[in-house]
Amino acid sequence: MTNQTIGLDSQLYEYLCRVSLREPEILQQLRQETATHPLVRMQIAPEQGQFMALLVQLIGAKKALEIGVFTGYSSLAVALALPSDGKLIACDVSVEYTAIARRYWQQAGVEAKIQLHLAPALETLEQLLAAGEANTFDFVFIDADKNNYISYYEKSLTLIRSGGLIAVDNVLWGGRVADEDNQDNLTVVLRQFNDYLLHDERVSLSLVPIADGLTLALKR
Repeated sequence: MTNQTIGLDSQLYEYLCRVSLREPEILQQLRQETATHPLVRMQIAPEQGQFMALLVQLIGAKKALEIGVFTGYSSLAVALALPSDGKLIACDVSVEYTAIARRYWQQAGVEAKIQLHLAPALETLEQLLAAGEANTFDFVFIDADKNNYISYYEKSLTLIRSGGLIAVDNVLWGGRVADEDNQDNLTVVLRQFNDYLLHDERVSLSLVPIADGLTLALKR
């Protein structure tokens, strides 16, 4: 994983951030705290968070879903971009990591927009479907265990409306997916996932080389 856009040298990356990044102070504080975490590699890049927030605004999203929270940077970026009556369902299994997220959601004044579900995400998605919430979400961000990516994607595709957008993180996997000699389990899983989406005619597709690779799938 990488928490800055891959394929750019440090000089160009610093320039990209200098001329385009408008990171709110609360997000900067969260990113700086997470930088001391042993799993900091799971933190999304700030330019990716800003890009996702722009996507949320572009599609006029009011109801969003996040699969994989960690310390809450992406959920905070999305929640800040949602309108005052917006709603974000956030799925994670870690009380420890999401405690950091909750603290920053509260400080940012968006805690009321976010419903945290501490349970295996597939269980939460099944509950949402059972509650009749299919075709009601506008935006989904998938950034959790890679072995379940196809399952998360399929349930998300049922949950979002036509014209809704699914964003999937880490699809370039530090460039390892392009190396056919690399048969590491997670690399193979992500390679298979990318191929799966390529052939899915239910969506319009674009893989954006921002951060560690972000696939965008628009439900037709």
